[in-house]
Amino acid sequence: MAASCLTRGVYAQAVDASHGAGELREIQAPLKRRYRDDPAAAQITLKADGRLDEGITCSVQTGRALIEAGLHPGTGGNGASVCSGDMLLQALVACAGVTMRAVATSMGIAVTGSVHAEGDLDWRGTLAVERSAPVGFSQIRLRFDLESEASDAELATLLRLTERYCVVFQTLATPPTLSVLRDP
Repeated sequence: MAASCLTRGVYAQAVDASHGAGELREIQAPLKRRYRDDPAAAQITLKADGRLDEGITCSVQTGRALIEAGLHPGTGGNGASVCSGDMLLQALVACAGVTMRAVATSMGIAVTGSVHAEGDLDWRGTLAVERSAPVGFSQIRLRFDLESEASDAELATLLRLTERYCVVFQTLATPPTLSVLRDP
């Protein structure tokens, strides 16, 4: 089943895994043409909004559900709220999985399996216990458990292209310029 989404006034049809490479090319061809002809049309700003809630939580609207993020139990949370570090890893898994399916479809490779991400944190940095301890992930590992009849060379290409085109992976690998502002 295909779904539609609105991005900067342009409706794009999302392709599920049952569609073939030809259909994916057909859907993406006008988009690629437009972006080649008008590079500014390819520039978008994705947004996320949250509401500071009672206690130490922040509600984030995902488009499908409202998620209440809070402290991880390792930093004093009670485990009732979602940890934003987990959400980051989940975003990586989701993006890598979708990217892999799209690339596999384009390559004509049938592939199933699972995607896993894990990251290492040192709570001493987050809790200001040790100034030299990093705040945030010091390492993130993305792993695919794949089942496919494809050759090792095809699967290596699939992994390489998934890494190259996964937005979240590339954002983590090559961090963008970040800023923090306060609205008046």
